Amino acid sequence: MNTRVLQGRMLTTAGWLDGELHLDDNGRIAAIDGRLAGAGEPARYLLPGFIDLHVHGGGGVDIMEAGLAANHVARTHACFGTTSLLATTMTAPRAELSRVLMALGQLAGERASGCARILGVHLEGPYINPGKLGAQPDDAVAAVMDEIDYYRSLAPLKVLTLAPEIAGHHEVIRRLSEDGIRVQLGHTLGSYEEGVAALQEGASGFTHLFNAMTALHHREPGMVGAALAHAEYAELIPDLLHVHPGAMHAALRAIPRLYCVTDSTAAAGMPDGEYKLGSHTVTKCMGGVRLADGTLAGSTLTMDQALRNLVQIGLPLAQASNRLSLYPADYLGVADRGRLETGAWADIVVMDSDLFVQHVYVEGECLEPDA
Repeated sequence: MNTRVLQGRMLTTAGWLDGELHLDDNGRIAAIDGRLAGAGEPARYLLPGFIDLHVHGGGGVDIMEAGLAANHVARTHACFGTTSLLATTMTAPRAELSRVLMALGQLAGERASGCARILGVHLEGPYINPGKLGAQPDDAVAAVMDEIDYYRSLAPLKVLTLAPEIAGHHEVIRRLSEDGIRVQLGHTLGSYEEGVAALQEGASGFTHLFNAMTALHHREPGMVGAALAHAEYAELIPDLLHVHPGAMHAALRAIPRLYCVTDSTAAAGMPDGEYKLGSHTVTKCMGGVRLADGTLAGSTLTMDQALRNLVQIGLPLAQASNRLSLYPADYLGVADRGRLETGAWADIVVMDSDLFVQHVYVEGECLEPDA
């Protein structure tokens, strides 16, 4: 079997090692040969590929455009170190969601060359509270299992966001969690008590923690309080716009396996201007994306910038990396991604000492020539 060798300081499941990573011709890590990392700054880092569980778009294209849109988005984000992702939908009428999910189901089965692996779908809405839409279109409805089962027949549904306070949603949480689908609480006006009850029914996470949910108050802890007090997992957008660094530190301290997402839109990787976000038109300017009324509408974040932001606010590089790779993989129950170990997929981000991407490997495929 032919192997290729990458050299650098590697973040492995055994910790930091200086040495060599051997890739086989099946896209897997064949062997790791290294010694405990020494002192001093390495010339380059080898990190597990980033796993983004909340991606609406990138490179000027929105997931809701269907067709081959998701491949374009996956190719764009791969350039920034994302090696696998969940294509994330917007709230929309059933006919539109069906069209988009049918296209995603066709693309999720086989990875296109040069693209991140599409692991499946994150259905963000339409089962959210119409009083807490954020940047979601006004097409919210209550969840019905027959409809969800139909959507599941079209595409691999991995994560579903809903508002737990809506009548009938506790039964949906129970049913989906029994089937291994991660149910997240978000776009919600629910109380602390309703959040705790949803966790007890099987909900496993929170969608873009702090954003589009009831806030923490010392006499009314809200959905944020439920997450901080009881969650094992939650997603957070570390673009330094959606959440203040102080609130980020509070969440990082409270939630053991908090992981980070981009919630990226078509504007990610693009210049300032107008872009589509579902049925909305949004404007990218001053590093953010907003609706006409100023509401934050997703982000322009990429995962490499998320890593740099986490390090900037004080996280050690290994911990920052885990929150972009290992923890989201574990959350989905994916044991052969998000980590550098023998037998895992060769999903690797090669970064320089300033944490800028040099090369990206997706399932052993180098997306640009080696240096």
